[in-house]
Amino acid sequence: MKSLGRVEGYALVMGDNVDTDTIVAARFLHYTEPGKLAEGVFYNVPELRERLARVPRPVVIVAGRGFGYGSSREHAVLALLAAGVKAVVAASFHRIFYRNAINNGLLVVEYLEEPRPHLADGDRLVVDASRGVLEAPGRGLRWRLRSLPPRILSLVETGGLRGALERMARGQRLE
Repeated sequence: MKSLGRVEGYALVMGDNVDTDTIVAARFLHYTEPGKLAEGVFYNVPELRERLARVPRPVVIVAGRGFGYGSSREHAVLALLAAGVKAVVAASFHRIFYRNAINNGLLVVEYLEEPRPHLADGDRLVVDASRGVLEAPGRGLRWRLRSLPPRILSLVETGGLRGALERMARGQRLE
C-alpha cells in the first residue's frame, strides 16, 4: 500500500523569498493548458529555468523562508505541477500559496532542520510527510519535517479539492 504524503523525486535547491511572479511569469496567466503554464515557470529568471530543465522529473523543490509570497494567483501552483514539481519543502510558506498548493494537490511541507547546505540540484530525495522525514538516500542524510495530518495528506493525494469532490460524487470515501 502506498504511503500517504510520500513523494520521491530530484532536488531543485532554491533560496529564500521565492515569489509567485518568479514562479510563473504574468504573461502566462491567461493560459489554462498545463503545457503553456509549464513554459511560464521561472520564465523571468533564465538561470533558474535552465537549472529546472536539467533536473530529472519528478522535481522536489527545496527552498528557504517565504516560498510563494506575493499574489494569491493559483497559477503558481498549477504551473509548478505542470512542470513536473511534485513537492515543495521549505522553511516557511506564504499562507495563500500553501492553501492553493494543498487545494490543487501539490505537497508542501515545512522543514524543521535546514537541508539546503547538504544538497545539490538533481540529488534524489524522499519526502515522507506522514512520518515527518526528508531523506537524501544517495548521501545517507535525513532531516525532520513538520508532519501533516492524514486528512490533509489524503486531500493532496486525491489531487486537491477537485479530486476529492470528484471522488465524493462517485460515492468514494477519502482515506
